[in-house]
Amino acid sequence: MSFKGTERYVATDDLQMAVNAAVTLQKPLLIKGEPGTGKTLLAEELSASLGKKLIQWHIKSTTKAQQGLYEYDAVSRLRDSQLGDEKVHDIGNYIKKGKLWEAFAADEQVILLIDEIDKADIEFPNDLLVEIDKMEFFVYETGEVVKAKHRPIIIITSNNEKELPDAFLRRCFFHYIKFPDRETMQQIIDVHYPEIKQDLVSEALNVFFDIRDVPGLKKKPSTSELIDWLKLLMADDIPDEILKDRDPAKAIPPLYGALMKNEQDVHLLERLAFMHRRSQR
Repeated sequence: MSFKGTERYVATDDLQMAVNAAVTLQKPLLIKGEPGTGKTLLAEELSASLGKKLIQWHIKSTTKAQQGLYEYDAVSRLRDSQLGDEKVHDIGNYIKKGKLWEAFAADEQVILLIDEIDKADIEFPNDLLVEIDKMEFFVYETGEVVKAKHRPIIIITSNNEKELPDAFLRRCFFHYIKFPDRETMQQIIDVHYPEIKQDLVSEALNVFFDIRDVPGLKKKPSTSELIDWLKLLMADDIPDEILKDRDPAKAIPPLYGALMKNEQDVHLLERLAFMHRRSQR
């Protein structure tokens, strides 16, 4: 089995090669790239392409590595013992399996997504080294060793908010999703909106890449935001002439809220428009 993208996901040759190499090497695939470039969606489409179950572990700033293995609810067990509940005699009733345990225990190979690993504490990746390397872990409360029945395909995403430890990086196959060029972006749009007017796409891409090229932007618009913007342009039936004949002195495109996500960038475009108007006097 090899991954070649899907009808809903345009995968470049480099990305296809990275996915298939990680699967062959049986190493986690560490995916980095700008937010909105399809890192999380990759795991979902890989699952659909290979026909394998997807287990998703979305990481937060408060997430601990132990939660991926299991959690022991000592408080509930103490409460039940005070109430005389019979289930207190089986400690397994108070152990909640984590996403890694779920992936290890699956009867068939699954895909495990560890999403946005850089959100967690810096020690988080190191705390998973042994478990990901050996595909097993020890449950102290029961004395049980949990071993993977089938080595899962592991996809790890990062937005580069924190540097990951070298020891963790050595165990991964790395790929950086480059921001799509215009040709690839056209293919992505065609997948999402096969019936869209190509004149509208052409003018929208001009505006989109012009905005991305503005120096000093705090957050450049992403692929997913372009898709949202095009959906709004189609919904409001905005003619492509409005984009084509857009006054540079106004700078802000219609329905800009789908592309621009903070007031600093909006003010930056407004200042550029003001400077353009002054230069034309």
